[in-house]
Amino acid sequence: MALIVQKYGGTSVGSIEKIRGVAKRVLEYHKQGNKMVVVLSAMAGQTDNLIRLAQEMTDEPDPRELDVLLATGEQVSVALFAMAVKSMGYEARSLLGFQVAIHTNRLFGKARIHDIETERITKELEKERIVTVAGFQGLDGKGDITTLGRGGSDTTAVALAAALNADVCEIFTDVNGIYTTDPNICPRAKKMDRISYNEMLEMASLRAKVLEIRSVEFAKKFNVPIHVRSTFTQERGTMVVAETEDMEKVLVSGVAFDKNEARITIKKVPDRPGIAAKIFHPLFKSGIIVDMIVQNTSEDGETDLTFTVPTSEFQKTLSLVNKVGKEIGAQKVLGDKNIAKISIIGVGMRSHAGVAQKMFDTLAQENINIMMISTSEIKVSCVIDQKYTELAVRVLHTAFGLDNDLGEKS
Repeated sequence: MALIVQKYGGTSVGSIEKIRGVAKRVLEYHKQGNKMVVVLSAMAGQTDNLIRLAQEMTDEPDPRELDVLLATGEQVSVALFAMAVKSMGYEARSLLGFQVAIHTNRLFGKARIHDIETERITKELEKERIVTVAGFQGLDGKGDITTLGRGGSDTTAVALAAALNADVCEIFTDVNGIYTTDPNICPRAKKMDRISYNEMLEMASLRAKVLEIRSVEFAKKFNVPIHVRSTFTQERGTMVVAETEDMEKVLVSGVAFDKNEARITIKKVPDRPGIAAKIFHPLFKSGIIVDMIVQNTSEDGETDLTFTVPTSEFQKTLSLVNKVGKEIGAQKVLGDKNIAKISIIGVGMRSHAGVAQKMFDTLAQENINIMMISTSEIKVSCVIDQKYTELAVRVLHTAFGLDNDLGEKS
């Protein structure tokens, strides 16, 4: 007998029949004596419909009220799922974020989980009930409903698994695992049996659609094994686990890309202490995540500063930076949304030289210009013109041997 937390995404519960199918699948585990906690997203398309309603009402929906509205999507899913289980002759209990309770900070739309109470879930499990929890939502210190942002149901599931000390957290989605790259772009992409937390963190940071980054952070911190698999098959998926020695035998595990980034350049910035802090402070206050930052060599007391932000935050960032630019006496602010970030990822590159050079050479052979570069211990990223994204992914996938089953060995 095991304690299993499962999460089903919007496509998995996109209709009444699909919810019944999920209920049957969960009951197979339950009948084997396992204790089941099931986290559900809103039905496919429902969150977008709710956002549309809010925008029809007002151009700038109040963040608190928007969270109240958006949280209803998951409420529908868990209630219908509990009804489905009960119609099959078994006991289930649906719980919303505030009923659990999942405590968060007060950043509406992007709330972060502080802690989770487990007493109510434990009591329900002791009564041999299947517990279904609304993903994506919690409550703040004032008792208001909050939401965790896109992909927040993954975070709910892994955080619950950590709090409950579950044996495994299974993330069910519409893909059958994690691939070396997007198979829609590179048909030779291969499904991985295992990937380390650190590699998955890097992939999630590039907005890989499989797992939300905060869910991986929770998993790594509390050593929660995650099994990413398909709702629609019985096939084993990909395990996200702690790093093992054999993982370092492969130099590069995957090629990831992100088209949802924009580049901001501030020209002729005064090069003196405190200027960078003044530029980025309003972005921090607005919750805008800055990714890559490059500052040119100072000339005559001035420099250029370039950084990237999510495309969704582009206009807001431009507005804020233009204001700061005038205050600090910068010459002008430029913006570019037609970029993409291409990254190679692998724990094997940690102890081997020449990986970045091979990436640069491969892109150069295709006449793909590199605008920005950033590195971490297990990742090298390049910003390129967005129109070359698919080509860059395919040639890098081939260059590092990922077209083969095992990848290029060290």
